[in-house]
Amino acid sequence: MRTLILGFAAGAAWLQTQASLPPHAGVLLWGIAGAGWAASVTLRRHVRWRSAVALAAGVGLGFYWAAWLAQAAMAPQLALADEGQDIVVTGTVASLPYRFEQGVRFNFAVEKVVGAKVPPLIALSWYAGFRDEVTNEVGDVQPGERWRLTMRLQRPHGNANPMGFDYEAWLLEQGVRATGYVRPQPRADTPNVRLAAFVPGFGNVVEASRAALRARILRSLEDRQYAGVIVALVVGDQRAIPQSDWQVFNRTGVSHLISISGLHITMIAGLFALGAGTLWRRSFFTDWQLPLRLPAQKVAALAGALAAFLYVLLAGFGVPAQRTLYMLLVVALALWLGRITSIGHVLCLALGVVVLLDPWAVLWPGFWLSFGAVATMLYATAGRTTVPLQAGRWRRLRAAVALGAHTQYVVTVGLVPLTMLLFSQVSLVSPVANALAIPVISLVVTPLSLLGSLLPAPLSDGLLLLAHAIVQMLAQVLDWLGARRFAVWTAPAPPWWSFCWALFGTAWLLAPRGWPHRWAGMLSWLPLLTALPSSPPPGQLWVTAFDVGQGMAVLVETHGHRLLYDTGPAYSLDSDGASRVIVPYLRARGIARLDGVIISHSDLDHAGGAVSLLENVQVGWLASSLFDGHPAVEARRQARLPYLHCVAGQSWTWEGVHFAMLHPLPASHTDISLTPNARSCTVKITAGKHSILLAGDIEAAQEAQLLARSMEGDLAADVLLAPHHGSGTSSTPAFLSAVHPTLAIFQVGHRNRYKHPKAQVYARYGDMGITRLRTDVEGAVVLAFGGNIEVTRYRASRPRYWHGR
Repeated sequence: MRTLILGFAAGAAWLQTQASLPPHAGVLLWGIAGAGWAASVTLRRHVRWRSAVALAAGVGLGFYWAAWLAQAAMAPQLALADEGQDIVVTGTVASLPYRFEQGVRFNFAVEKVVGAKVPPLIALSWYAGFRDEVTNEVGDVQPGERWRLTMRLQRPHGNANPMGFDYEAWLLEQGVRATGYVRPQPRADTPNVRLAAFVPGFGNVVEASRAALRARILRSLEDRQYAGVIVALVVGDQRAIPQSDWQVFNRTGVSHLISISGLHITMIAGLFALGAGTLWRRSFFTDWQLPLRLPAQKVAALAGALAAFLYVLLAGFGVPAQRTLYMLLVVALALWLGRITSIGHVLCLALGVVVLLDPWAVLWPGFWLSFGAVATMLYATAGRTTVPLQAGRWRRLRAAVALGAHTQYVVTVGLVPLTMLLFSQVSLVSPVANALAIPVISLVVTPLSLLGSLLPAPLSDGLLLLAHAIVQMLAQVLDWLGARRFAVWTAPAPPWWSFCWALFGTAWLLAPRGWPHRWAGMLSWLPLLTALPSSPPPGQLWVTAFDVGQGMAVLVETHGHRLLYDTGPAYSLDSDGASRVIVPYLRARGIARLDGVIISHSDLDHAGGAVSLLENVQVGWLASSLFDGHPAVEARRQARLPYLHCVAGQSWTWEGVHFAMLHPLPASHTDISLTPNARSCTVKITAGKHSILLAGDIEAAQEAQLLARSMEGDLAADVLLAPHHGSGTSSTPAFLSAVHPTLAIFQVGHRNRYKHPKAQVYARYGDMGITRLRTDVEGAVVLAFGGNIEVTRYRASRPRYWHGR
């Protein structure tokens, strides 16, 4: 059975790497199931062959089961003709709404549509200001309410970057097949209106309960810094925790505790099981003699399983919560049926159930870390002796403390290879931080938070305030630990051979006592932890144009230096192109420092990620055309970075690669009549016989100035980053003729409101024989300048069946 389940999980994971779904998945699924059953019957006396058949059948079943579910999940689609059109939809609020300064986000279950075909579940945003044009009053949406809304929708689409988060895959897993926003009321006969206060249904009851608990916590902890942490521990909603706190939690390795984790679920289930079993043994202090009718162990197992199920409902069924719930349910079922089962079987059954219900779970780090942690504990603690029950109290206590310390050591060490593979960093202070945080969060804060959420006021307020005070004190300690220079070790994401070698060494290191030279297993980590970021050979150049939506961000790499041109847009008050795209990419590559950053001008689609970048990445110097007082300028002052204005005539050379600033002129920085676009820093980079021109948002007037003061050939470049994203005010025929590129890159957002690139401008490039690449279509574009220019398009190099669907 375990072989079959492991094969099933491997098959489901294999399906998630495919560019397209196989045809006739349902037919093949049943065919493989029948063939596997027949083979197992025929080979029932041949153990080796049965194991091989079970593995092969498991892989086939997992692959085609995941394909069958994917086909069903992707069947409902928004018609292309309906994208961007006003559609009147009636439905119910199907998730816990997330409120932010600009509005609210929520999932919407569709019931009735006028004039279009809309998928059954969509993700909506309702903004307080509609595109900064008109006032749009945001409705007080609550889970389970029925609303009639006018909205504009689009098919799922997300930024596509190496080592980046796959938003389209996440939407597919959630069952969301369209995204959009609520429109202002365009007509009197179709207002945005609430039609019913609550629509009965299991999912609506769950989400309404979560909303009520969250509201109660936020009322009691109004304006408290860590109220979001308490909410996360009670209902699993982590969206109110700011990025600055997540940075501390990640650096100290305790982020797994800031949610409804497996530890918390097991603890709550254990408390309920203990209480129910104790009361049942004592027949609730009556003479009913209940244990004679039903054993107390079965009652305890049932109570624990029920408590775990209810708590996991509050968590939104995350993978760690699912894994713990299924393991507890298997144990409870085995106890009820009188069948003793090994923990290995329990873990495999939990793995099978998770993948069976959610084959996309294998895409996320939480899945691998969750099962990896339990598997590591099983491997490293198997066969360890335990203290007999008749031993003294202090001896049992010492044994429990020693076992807890050993378990923490095992998990920390055992997950090093996987953590480096998934996050390209490992927290060195994690053992200390977890030794402190696990008992505090699991045994103190979580029970206090749950009791404070359920008990009546004013008792609830006191418990929640006490839980918050403890979290606040813990956070101060974690903040001090995370601020240490040695807190985190970073290195590039390892290749497969290095990862496998480190896994082998880790298994050797954690082998049972008596295994020879166990310490030598740690030597296998050397290639993992000491790897250096890759770089081009001297004289050559790598350029990565990120897919950051409607904005610009380009990483330029020479053999020994790295330069970032623009920092991407600001998406919201706590999210931007740097925190979402650039910093994760640099971390995955093992790049801890940028030698220089150029911010072409102050528009938010170019400078929106500047502050996040300067807070998270070491920078050598900053150049820009920003005005004094800009947040990025203030941030560089605090960081004491060398700063200069971009001025035409500046130049430097790194490892044979020449950089030349072509614009703006010195007088531009004091000319208040100029727009930020007119002062865009424009850079030409030349590596050997090839070059690229980064033009920012210059417009026709600045293009004419460049032509007027340039000698013939000065502007010529093989690659052009299209000025102003291909707007109608740039890319004049004369300028394109002078640059004469063979390739142009348009960094634009999917279905952006500016309609960049403009149709006539985009056609102009094509008419001149210039190859055109759009980041909203291709994803990130990587250029390698050597003897030739090698172009890699992320979506083409890593196709997945859900992309563009």
